[in-house]
Amino acid sequence: AGDDAELGLVAQKQKTGAGSSAALAVAQPSSRQKFKPGAHQRTSSLDAPIMLLEGHEDAVTCVEFSPDGATVATAGADKTLHLWNVRGECENFMMCRGHKNAILDLRWTADGDDLVTCSPDSTLRLWDAATGAQTKTMKGHASFVNACDVSRRAGDVLVVSGSDDRSWKLWDTRVKRAVMSTHDGFPVTAVAFGADGNAVFTGGVEEVVKMWDARAMSGSVTEGFASSSSSKAAPSMTLRGHADTITGMRLSPDGTRLLTNGADDAMRVWDVRPYCEGDRCERLIRGHAHGFEKALLRCAWSPDGARVASGSSCRNVFVWDASSGKIEYKLPGHLGTVHAVAFHPSEPILGSAGADRRVFLGELAE
Repeated sequence: AGDDAELGLVAQKQKTGAGSSAALAVAQPSSRQKFKPGAHQRTSSLDAPIMLLEGHEDAVTCVEFSPDGATVATAGADKTLHLWNVRGECENFMMCRGHKNAILDLRWTADGDDLVTCSPDSTLRLWDAATGAQTKTMKGHASFVNACDVSRRAGDVLVVSGSDDRSWKLWDTRVKRAVMSTHDGFPVTAVAFGADGNAVFTGGVEEVVKMWDARAMSGSVTEGFASSSSSKAAPSMTLRGHADTITGMRLSPDGTRLLTNGADDAMRVWDVRPYCEGDRCERLIRGHAHGFEKALLRCAWSPDGARVASGSSCRNVFVWDASSGKIEYKLPGHLGTVHAVAFHPSEPILGSAGADRRVFLGELAE
């Protein structure tokens, strides 16, 4: 990213005043090294190899591409959810307000029609992606809601959340209240659905990854839940290895591996298939850092499962080979901690969001 900036390849979305239209400016080539057309082979449909999106007024903590890849959603400490076009001039075409505190996590629903966000204001909120309208407020947690995820199965309306109130909750977006609430004993800072929509993974201050069989705990997920609360439920699987708070987790595209990010400056790849021979921790990945802030750094898989990525307190974005754990990219550009990263669903594009209020979209080599 630094080299591309020197070559004049960064397209920057400028800040605009209230009511003014957004303009696009392309950085001028550095006098030290002139840009030569054709010298860099393009691999994406971005207007430039790196697009800089500016508009947030505080740290950006989340970035997620829509399932069709046409839109990228960002949110952060300014309590707002922004939607941007991925192609063309990357216009910020929608800004949604409603949360009373920072937004810590966001997800698109599987059909791309809605988004779910969570916040320290103790709520989750559902947004219509087409209109920007807030269509539901999910209340029930007693403290910060640190993480959320949506079932990836088409047609599912399930959301899972993790909170500082030491519980994780399961929500049906058609129902007013949580349909399941499970006491976990420690603050929960990361959550993920299993591939079948029935399993739930959680992690947090306890430094342990837990898998819960929600179907066994309360009937069939696909057929809906009767409202339930369980303080005695036990996880069906426990994965130990992290030595500090688990700050992020993502299920692999094929549903067989779980990627977790820890404040111990390590990411781990776990085999979460029902039957596994040997150690379930397949890979220990290092290189990034959480720093003294111990921020909730998230993580991501590429659509083909070949790469994983994370931000870092050292202001860089790291991309590793998922099989070997070897660093493939260390991308500079941010001026503060990089909180979140996301891969585009169909193109070699990586999005990153940072404490510097910036969002980058950058293309990778295929």
